[in-house]
Amino acid sequence: MIEFQSVSKTYAGGTLAVSDFSLVVPSHRIVVMVGSSGSGKTTLLRMVNRMVEPTSGRVLIDGDDVRDRDPVALRRSIGYVLQDGGLLPHRTVGDNVATVPVLNKTPRRQARAAALDLLERVGLDPSLATRYPAQLSGGQRQRVGVARALAADPNILLMDEPFGAVDPIVRRELQDELLRLQSDLAKTIVFVTHDVEEAFRLADDMVVLREHAVVAQEGTPADILAAPADEFVRDFIGAGRAERVLTTRQVGTRTIAVDDAGRAVGVLS
Repeated sequence: MIEFQSVSKTYAGGTLAVSDFSLVVPSHRIVVMVGSSGSGKTTLLRMVNRMVEPTSGRVLIDGDDVRDRDPVALRRSIGYVLQDGGLLPHRTVGDNVATVPVLNKTPRRQARAAALDLLERVGLDPSLATRYPAQLSGGQRQRVGVARALAADPNILLMDEPFGAVDPIVRRELQDELLRLQSDLAKTIVFVTHDVEEAFRLADDMVVLREHAVVAQEGTPADILAAPADEFVRDFIGAGRAERVLTTRQVGTRTIAVDDAGRAVGVLS
């Protein structure tokens, strides 16, 4: 479990990024923080692995303050996935995935063998292990980034807009892959995005952020869609858009969802 206790962050020069943010992230769930650029969501994410230190407040993992942990050891125990994978360009795919286990003193041969299994687990051909990141597509690099984050078998995964740099079809495939992996591995995942559709698709729990990481609303996607807390949330999630306001129509033996223009958008049963 991750707990943010009244954390704030003011950067040099007086720029306020986060103001008095509190949240409990339950174990084994995907919690998505969604907000516009500059809402402080990445700052919050990076507080968990001490890449950003809060100006005030505390971040706890299983009741222990992360400030009491060695930052290097802490980061090696937490998976971290960046946009475009964040891979080391001068290392092969296999060596990228094996990086943290090798740093944690796993024998190199064992770490590389495990890397091949992880590539397969994230939907890649293990033969790609000998290639370099520049030889991969954007979607492949993202899958390698996920494999690398899983390599040390962390309990926590931090994912910072990890699918933002790929086209919509690949993005959907990567979202499907993440959901499949989560059903198998049950990690505690904190996922940051500005894409509300992605948040609705992936989240067990959502946190909608205003400027300075002020919580506008938190809850399940269904709860937030059904009862937006205020106009800010309603506008942010597009609750009033035609594609959000659906009705049903019976066509033969099937129940079809239609928008308020009468266009079919899905099959319910």
